[in-house]
Amino acid sequence: MDIFLTILAAFFMFLGIIGSFLPVLPGPLTSWLGLLILHLTEAVPMNWPFLIITLIVAIGIWLLDYVIPAIGTKKFGGSRSGMIGTTVGLIVGLIFLGPFGIIIGPFLGALIGELINKSDSQTAVKAAFGSFLGFLTSAFIKFIVAVIYFGFFLVKLFDHFSVIF
Repeated sequence: MDIFLTILAAFFMFLGIIGSFLPVLPGPLTSWLGLLILHLTEAVPMNWPFLIITLIVAIGIWLLDYVIPAIGTKKFGGSRSGMIGTTVGLIVGLIFLGPFGIIIGPFLGALIGELINKSDSQTAVKAAFGSFLGFLTSAFIKFIVAVIYFGFFLVKLFDHFSVIF
């Protein structure tokens, strides 16, 4: 059972890293679930302070994920349409352009959202850049936290490797 839980935890860790860029998956929270599952094995002792602190950080990042893009958009004169366009552009960009869509999709989506909102082209480009910058900042923070959680996972895994396997 420990092997199954460890593999499941590793799956959640990788899903958390991927979720750092996808708006439908809360990256750090998903990675935290991987840490929790690893701690549910009999081989790895439960460390409640560690799990609570990492959960608080994951929830904080999840909440910031909604605030940072909005700040970027507002700072550069954008609207709610630009923020929605960023998310839609990311999803459409990923579907049609793959990983490259992570970069171009949010910007084009924000630009189209701002143009639909009847902004002039100069304002729309500026707002799209702000929305895109907010998205990148948020994704970068989520990615760093998910990678740190993956590092915690690897340390715990290697510390208890002989007991798990």
